[in-house]
Amino acid sequence: MTIFSANLGFLWADRPLPDAIRAAKAAGFAAVECHWPYDTPAAEVRAALDETGLPMLGLNTARGDVAGGENGLSALPGREADACAAIDQALDYAAAIDCGAVHVMAGFAKGPDAEAAFVANLAYACARAGDRTILIEPLNRYDAPGYFLKTTTQAIRLIETVGAPNLRLMFDCYHVQLMEGDLTHKLTELMDRIGHVQFASVPDRAAPDRGEIAFAHIFAHLRQMGYDRPLGAEYKPGGDTDATLGWMSDPTLTGA
Repeated sequence: MTIFSANLGFLWADRPLPDAIRAAKAAGFAAVECHWPYDTPAAEVRAALDETGLPMLGLNTARGDVAGGENGLSALPGREADACAAIDQALDYAAAIDCGAVHVMAGFAKGPDAEAAFVANLAYACARAGDRTILIEPLNRYDAPGYFLKTTTQAIRLIETVGAPNLRLMFDCYHVQLMEGDLTHKLTELMDRIGHVQFASVPDRAAPDRGEIAFAHIFAHLRQMGYDRPLGAEYKPGGDTDATLGWMSDPTLTGA
């Protein structure tokens, strides 16, 4: 049976993070993940995780100057100190709440200098992470035009260049479908490089019971490959999250 993680960057985003964790437990999720939890004291998040028994699977490094248009720092030449500070912040927070993975955000950049900066910062993150996983995630050109990391091919090249065993791919079905398609074959080919799988419908980034991706097939394919970790529900509910959760009880999606 497929089990799911609630991405609290989108689901129950109108609630304080500890309350969102409790809502995810009440809804039947097996885990949670988040985007940028730093405004909430780690002790409060840890208390909610301990109360519910849910693991926090992952969180993101800070984006930088959001008002100035930044969306990550680690591929920005000349911003290495800021990037390492964001990595330190994320890993320290992850340690405080026993979170297993940190997604290092590349940012808006291009060219060989950006790649060199990203490789160096990823190497720093992997060395600093200990037994935690460092994730990188390609983002699509519609939602994040100009983002440095765009495709799984580029991500795998970077993973091979860094050469750290704890650096893995965040495979978001939404982003990969928009940029590359062919999800079934890509999941098969990249499975040994994947650290986490996320999903949302295409093109509207809503719940997985609509759109152009046949998630019943994708989830069944992952089960057949032996992938038994929680899949990350990173979709935009467009209103009350609880009203969008009917898909969780659909046996064609869950395999129940």
